[in-house]
Amino acid sequence: MTRRVLNFVAFLLLLLAAWELLVRAGAWNAVLLPAPSTVFVYLVGAARDGTLLEAALVTGRRLGVGYALGLVGGLPLGFLCARFQFARDTIGVLALGLQTLPSVCWAPLALLWFGQTEAAMTFVVVMGTTWSILLATADGVRAIPPIWVRAARTMGSRRLHTVFNVLLPGALPAIVSGFKQGWAFAWRSLMAAEIFITILTGFGLGQMLHYGRELHAMDQVLGVMAVIVGIGLLAEQILFAPAERWLRRRFGLSL
Repeated sequence: MTRRVLNFVAFLLLLLAAWELLVRAGAWNAVLLPAPSTVFVYLVGAARDGTLLEAALVTGRRLGVGYALGLVGGLPLGFLCARFQFARDTIGVLALGLQTLPSVCWAPLALLWFGQTEAAMTFVVVMGTTWSILLATADGVRAIPPIWVRAARTMGSRRLHTVFNVLLPGALPAIVSGFKQGWAFAWRSLMAAEIFITILTGFGLGQMLHYGRELHAMDQVLGVMAVIVGIGLLAEQILFAPAERWLRRRFGLSL
């Protein structure tokens, strides 16, 4: 893990250094694509006055609520679609179609149904998250060899015991991948919602992106984008990677 981190940091520093040199050499318009040093100065200033932290907290709260609701809806529906053909032919097909719908398409409906409220933001995130988790769960459960379930039943396993002790551990790799995919979709959905839906009760990172574009402040746009990428990488390393390793050891799926 340490070697991977060092390789990535070295590559990132090399990339930033090349970017800085090209800007200083006048290879392109510094207004449209400012140097990393300019973006860094903006980030330091935004961190000092608290606007960046406040926006990140607002976005994080919205993301957490929408993602949690997506998990609550996607997991049971995924198991339902995996176990019953009728659910797969109805809910499963609908989920497959809705997953291909860009998240930004839900913003107009959210505005009409909920107005400029937090509920509108949550709705967009949930609609962008639920279907990917549902499909990943259904595919993971269906990929389990039927012999596992038959063997468990011959040893007395029934209903919920089979679900929690056979289906869930067997589908775990796909489910965890679905969690990570759902997290990525949640981010994209929330950014679309924050750009198109203005809520005066709290400005998130998406709104900072929007206003940076309106003001032609590319240092702000690139700085916020860097923060979003950084949060995504931290979430992978702090939340998903350790949880995946622990679950694999817990259910005996590690090699």
